[in-house]
Amino acid sequence: MNEDYLHYLWKFQKFDPTHLITNEGERVLVKSIGFHNKNSGPDFLEGRISIGNTDWYGNIEIHIKSSDWDLHKHQYDKAYNNVILHVVFENDKTIKNQNGEVIPTVELKNLIDNKKYEEYSYFINNGLKIPCQRQLSEVNSFIKNSWLDRLIIERLERKTNTILTSLKNNKGDWNQTYLHFLMRYFGMKVNGDAMASLSAKTSFKIIQKEHNHLFSLEALLFGQAGYLSLDNVNDTYFLELRKEYLFLKQKYVLTSMLTTNWKLSKLRPPNFPTIRIAQIAQILHENHQLFSLIRDFSTIEDYKKIFKVSTSDYWKTHYVFGKAVEKTKNTVGKMMLHNIIINVISPMSFAYGKSVNDERYCNYATKLVSDLPAESNSIVTLLKSLGMEANSAMQSQGIIELYTNYCIPKKCLNCEIGVQILK
Repeated sequence: MNEDYLHYLWKFQKFDPTHLITNEGERVLVKSIGFHNKNSGPDFLEGRISIGNTDWYGNIEIHIKSSDWDLHKHQYDKAYNNVILHVVFENDKTIKNQNGEVIPTVELKNLIDNKKYEEYSYFINNGLKIPCQRQLSEVNSFIKNSWLDRLIIERLERKTNTILTSLKNNKGDWNQTYLHFLMRYFGMKVNGDAMASLSAKTSFKIIQKEHNHLFSLEALLFGQAGYLSLDNVNDTYFLELRKEYLFLKQKYVLTSMLTTNWKLSKLRPPNFPTIRIAQIAQILHENHQLFSLIRDFSTIEDYKKIFKVSTSDYWKTHYVFGKAVEKTKNTVGKMMLHNIIINVISPMSFAYGKSVNDERYCNYATKLVSDLPAESNSIVTLLKSLGMEANSAMQSQGIIELYTNYCIPKKCLNCEIGVQILK
């Protein structure tokens, strides 16, 4: 038995309700199961039940064994003081809340269909990459598309939590927060953390003061990244950058990163951090008020003009300092541009809408991704081969959320598609 299955049983009341009896022998009548809580705290919120002749309104907690209440230390947590019912597979202990009050407990062990659980257990342990891949094509398209629509919102809400945490760390500065996520994305998986560190070391207020001079921005960013501490480069551009950075470093009291933070292995030269930093410098030079683009509801065409940048002349013949090549690929490509809109701009707009309680920005965020073509990656390709095709970036984002947070961890009973197959 696992808790996911118990949550499913409670959510859909898949047990014999006529024999739902508390540990003290009182009949329980479920009037509302409550709202499934996927965050911290009790499992179902705002439930309504009757125990004997008394109506109760509050939260419901679910465990495999009642002793798990103590194991999880709920007896010390005030968030669980409003639990009105403890639903367990096996009742092995009387439990109490922080106030010392006994929590009514119901045991489901003898009220459920064990054959159904065996079918579910076989389903999630069938060894397939996606447990339902044999049945997925049989699920109604309306159910699949409706679920994807919900998943894109779930994905944006999850990203919103990360953005708002970053905003708090940046003392409410949306431009600094935007810069953080933009630079992290430019670094991709290999150098994302290093780019995020670079943004943290580079105040957007300093960038605003220096944005009129591209050379100063390059000196600032490459210096903060630690690249201007290299001792084996002697070309004129590098030496002049270093001189400018030493001036800026003293002027703004800066500390730089170590070059060991940056990685080149398994990267194609156009994705080298040096090229990405040069592109960021160009973007900041031409658009120093980053977040105003979101507040003004800019169009996809506006973003194309803003992010389809090249670099300064040096980076047209260099991928790294001191080693010239005939020609570089140094522009932000169409796919990269679309991915910036999908993974940075849309979530930032959604987070801003939630922060200021303005649904226009949330609608704007979803419209941006719905107006872009579906992404092309291994996850989208796999689900397409199983009969789940994405017709827009909104649906491909839903598919990525489905695969990453439902299929891989086998959260089939929290998935509308899984529930349809297993019911």
